[in-house]
Amino acid sequence: MATAGIAMSGPRRSSGSWHDRQERDPYVQRARQEGWRSRAVYKLAQIDKKERILKPDMTVIDLGATPGSWSQYVSSKLDGRCRIIAVDLLPMDSLPAVEFIEGDFRDEAVLARLKASLGETRADLVMSDMAPNISGNRAVDQPRSMYLVELALDVCSEVLARRGDFICKLFQGQGSDELIALARDRFERVRAMKPDASRAGSREVYLVARNYQL
Repeated sequence: MATAGIAMSGPRRSSGSWHDRQERDPYVQRARQEGWRSRAVYKLAQIDKKERILKPDMTVIDLGATPGSWSQYVSSKLDGRCRIIAVDLLPMDSLPAVEFIEGDFRDEAVLARLKASLGETRADLVMSDMAPNISGNRAVDQPRSMYLVELALDVCSEVLARRGDFICKLFQGQGSDELIALARDRFERVRAMKPDASRAGSREVYLVARNYQL
């Protein structure tokens, strides 16, 4: 996979208005109170509540994992009865049942490390909450975000078990319908979900694809 120079983790902004919104956000406040690493944990929790994806003893790949709230949720929900391999460009503090690979999953060497960690097994779930660093220019940001979804789908072909599942952040707009169609070619059931924890004004939805067929 070629590296495109797009940050794998969530967007980071330093503007006062963004910081103020974060401080007022009830999910941010709740995450702090409950000890989660970010508000994104509630998006995965709400998806899992509807889809019942997480099961004991599963193997999970978490792409763009840092700061680690999705891996943290899976490990907590399954009481450590799981194996999670998390990947990100940025470092991540350790978590129970989580092996962390620091690097860009689009780099062939990093993908090789991921596959070596899996060994003879394949993953039951690939999940990705990745987003590019947002410039504010939709004509630039949308293709970048679609590129990340397409790459995450490509990782499924390398590591996901037959009848495995895939969860991925997706921004509605140019190219999103084509990505959903591509997922439908590979999975038995595909839907786009907007968890309550996603901000109302955001174009963010989550692609939830079940029962990998390839």
